[in-house]
Amino acid sequence: MTDTSKPEDNAQMRMPNIASGANGRCPVGGTSESISTTTRKQPDNARRRQHLRGKLNAPVYGALDLGTNNCRLLVARPSRRGFQVIDAFSRIIRLGEGLSNTGMLSDDAMARTLDALKICSDKMERREVHRSRLIATEACRVAQNSQDFVNRVRDEIGLNIEVISRETEARLAVAGCASLLDRNCDWALVFDIGGGSSELIWLNLQQMSTNRRPTLTERVQVQNAIAAWTSLPIGVVTLAERYGGQNVDGGIFEAMVGDVTAKLQEFEAIHNIISQIGNGKVHFLGTSGTVTTVAGIYLGLPAYNRTKVDGCWLSDTNVRSVTADLLAMTYQGRRNQPCIGPERADLVLAGCAILEAMLRIWPTNWLRVADRGLREGILTSLMAEDIRSNSRRSPR
Repeated sequence: MTDTSKPEDNAQMRMPNIASGANGRCPVGGTSESISTTTRKQPDNARRRQHLRGKLNAPVYGALDLGTNNCRLLVARPSRRGFQVIDAFSRIIRLGEGLSNTGMLSDDAMARTLDALKICSDKMERREVHRSRLIATEACRVAQNSQDFVNRVRDEIGLNIEVISRETEARLAVAGCASLLDRNCDWALVFDIGGGSSELIWLNLQQMSTNRRPTLTERVQVQNAIAAWTSLPIGVVTLAERYGGQNVDGGIFEAMVGDVTAKLQEFEAIHNIISQIGNGKVHFLGTSGTVTTVAGIYLGLPAYNRTKVDGCWLSDTNVRSVTADLLAMTYQGRRNQPCIGPERADLVLAGCAILEAMLRIWPTNWLRVADRGLREGILTSLMAEDIRSNSRRSPR
């Protein structure tokens, strides 16, 4: 199987604290920081060498997210206000293929996943990972043979996969994209459209630190601002398998939207999110392949570029324009779209249907795009734990 790592997953990538929008401004309020704003005097050679030695000696952390559709890995070292990615991997493995019909992980899907996990294991060993957390989400939560598969991964590859709860998944997603939350808003709806499930997290930003460049510890503490959350047992893979993903016309798309809308209305009925949206200080923050794909298409990128997408802002009009264009395309046309490709062409409209259902129930003007999520949340949490632990051990 060929390596289908995203171009943005490269060893030298530095995670920005707060990425700027596509036009350099935050439309919801105020201005965002650019990825690079440092104008301080450069250190002399001795200080620079000492700084580099410190970075090279810093412990290395690993985070693996085994989802219904993708297997993703990040390997990183702590940096001054966050972390620097030194290795990464991303491959579509479709672990949950056919799961909604059989209740089981198929032999082919498990074989594809094991191949990807072997690559991840080799990368972590080569980078001498000091501490890691390896998680699996919806497919392994619901499959009848998931424990057998987890045991097989442990026995054949030596990786201990942790099947996390939906609540843990929601909390990690928030920690992973916390630095992209607009502090000028009172509320934010963070969402992660996955392959087998979709998480929604309603955040009360009034309880958060106003620091525009939050530390790792402050990013983890954003979890304390969760006012409500839910996990819908529906994602791009399950929805596409139910309605078909290749030949999607307007009628099929509306049926998908209606299916999702019925589930979202239950969450709205309990928490009355629409009342806060009416006050105007609310924004969406999407962390998923759906929103990053929509952003890449809207920006007209000739190839997917993480640095252009992560942190950019889209209006509801932008999103719907891209959806309309995708609906007008043939399946082959979607396959040829550089920000979609053949492996996502049958899933992208299912993701757009989930996003459209959200926009209909909660009409908001602006959505921020995060090309970051569970892996970043894991790294942030692990590093913050070690910072607190080291602080307690340090002499006063």
